[in-house]
Amino acid sequence: MSGRLLRLVGTAVVAAQAALVPLPAVAAPQPQRSVAELLTDLQRLYRQTEQATETYNGTAEQLERQRAEVRRLDGELARARLSLHDSRRDAAQLARQQYQSSTGLSPYVRLLLARDPQRALDEGHVIGQLAREQARTVDRLEGSEKKQDALVRRARKALDTQLRLAERQQKQRNDVRTRLAGIEKLLASLSAEQLAEVARVEQDGIADAQQKIVTSGALSGARPASEQGDRAVRYAMDQLGKPYQWGAQGPGAYDCSGLTSQAWEHAGTPIPRTSQEQWARLARVPLDELRPGDLVVYFPEATHVAMYLGDGRVVQAPRPGDRVKISPIAANPILGAVRPDPTEKPARPHTPAARPTP
Repeated sequence: MSGRLLRLVGTAVVAAQAALVPLPAVAAPQPQRSVAELLTDLQRLYRQTEQATETYNGTAEQLERQRAEVRRLDGELARARLSLHDSRRDAAQLARQQYQSSTGLSPYVRLLLARDPQRALDEGHVIGQLAREQARTVDRLEGSEKKQDALVRRARKALDTQLRLAERQQKQRNDVRTRLAGIEKLLASLSAEQLAEVARVEQDGIADAQQKIVTSGALSGARPASEQGDRAVRYAMDQLGKPYQWGAQGPGAYDCSGLTSQAWEHAGTPIPRTSQEQWARLARVPLDELRPGDLVVYFPEATHVAMYLGDGRVVQAPRPGDRVKISPIAANPILGAVRPDPTEKPARPHTPAARPTP
């Protein structure tokens, strides 16, 4: 077969093989998600982010307490070391005295050889005192050494706990940032029209939920705030318009529990830092007994909290990208309510100052 014919056959084979290779499949267009689905995704991401934020806040609070404990133990250990130094100095002096005594007559021999019985008795009394003081010196030395050893172990354990909490906090910080990035990615994928429609559907849902809770009579009780509750409400209202920032406790920005905890701190009643701890440790109160200053807790995991103002409204730091504002009490699914000052009596009718929602 000539070279030209070989080339023609080779070309034909290549062409036949090419005809057998399937064309790359064209990706099928993804079905566009409905506004309701987009809203569900966003709310899920916001809720997960806030839950991660409150977990981070709880660890931050534990870490601060642990750091204080480490500082306390460090101070106690420094005092124990100083006491041990003094005990060792006293023990060294005791050793010198014993050495000097061993080079001459024993105090007991001198006592037997004494010519004056009264003086001998006096010397015996002094010898007894010295023996007891020597015993106390030895006991102090042993006690100081044991105390220092115990404090060293406790300080080392406390420091180890602090390091573990710091490592846990770092992981939780990364978790929050990852979830925030998911929210930003979803929002960036939506058009202006989609964002507007998602916001409209969300507000319609809140309005429906608010109407249901109002018509149910659950908010029928109108009670005045206590003096401390009034101060807490006034503090929270003064923060209107400030941005939400996860982990923030003011004064420039807040997350949900940062706002409520700082408001009650300024009112003179410190409360736990996180929404979960506020729900777990504060006195529960029925919705029909709410008064201004009470805290409304949301979602089954108690991952969001707001402060009740009266008239079915709350002031809250809602979520990333938003600002402290006044909202309907049904802005989120309600878990229940708690009262930071259950023993305080209502002071007077409270009407929050009318301020525009930012």
